[in-house]
Amino acid sequence: MSVIPVDFRAPHLHHGGLSPAHHPESPLALSATMLGAALYMPAHRADLATLAHGPKRSTARSLIFCTEDAVHERDLEMALHQLATLLPKLEPEPPFRFIRPRTPAVLRRLLRMEGIERIQGFVLPKFGPRTLSDWLRVWDDRCGHWLMPILETAETFERRQMEILRDLLDDSGLRERVLCLRIGGNDLLNLLGLRRARGATIYDTPLRAVITDLVCVFHPAGYRLSAPVFERLDTPEVLVREVEADLQHGLVGKTAIHPAQIPVIESLYQVSREDYELASAVLAPEAAAVFKLHETFCEPATHRRWAVGILERARVFGVASFAHQD
Repeated sequence: MSVIPVDFRAPHLHHGGLSPAHHPESPLALSATMLGAALYMPAHRADLATLAHGPKRSTARSLIFCTEDAVHERDLEMALHQLATLLPKLEPEPPFRFIRPRTPAVLRRLLRMEGIERIQGFVLPKFGPRTLSDWLRVWDDRCGHWLMPILETAETFERRQMEILRDLLDDSGLRERVLCLRIGGNDLLNLLGLRRARGATIYDTPLRAVITDLVCVFHPAGYRLSAPVFERLDTPEVLVREVEADLQHGLVGKTAIHPAQIPVIESLYQVSREDYELASAVLAPEAAAVFKLHETFCEPATHRRWAVGILERARVFGVASFAHQD
């Protein structure tokens, strides 16, 4: 398999609210798709400074420095000290960098650190209707940071609560700062007292219905959702099946727990030649109201949002071309 690079002149495509609006003070125009497979790392790691400038053996497009579940309470001050030392030294170059604060109080401390404007934003854990006001009380948008709230509390199982959260986000002034909503799969399974079996994808668990509900609540409102982490390193074939299901649910972007997962995930984000040609035809200015291509029915009025997402993925990850063997 080879990848055909695709060059779009526009920084990113907008249509129908699929991409977040560009904040005029934002340090970098960014879309959720551009994050790819986000690599988490505990902020108290001794080699944090080295990894923060781009892991040499990793192709990570985005890094998330964690001060929450991946850091023991006794190591929190060390993690914050390391971040305070690191931030002023960060250069404005890839990968994209985010911090997951442990609590709103920790977010307040981070926002006061020198160099905090050098990261792209924050990943907010345990996010829901009951905690939104706690985060808002400490939030400071002077640096134009992006936010990625994590849906991982018991409220996530209640569709009505997620509808309330969607409406609260719209009313809070945070909507334009929400790059995507992340689904905390392991926390949600923990609330059910479950852990996926070896060989099972997240869609073989009760979370399949939860993910479907979240897509139906948030996607029509213009919010993007990223996919839950896959926690096993020795079953890449199962990871492949899970990412394929993620894409079928409209989820682009997935937490990676190890650099080895990144090429597996992002190879599946490459767009097939057929989908690329279909999407391009749907968005062509001269497209007919209804037409057939590759033995597929196309109607721009109903396939436009899909087509925009496909071309965004193609711009970031390329178009896959499968060479035929003699």
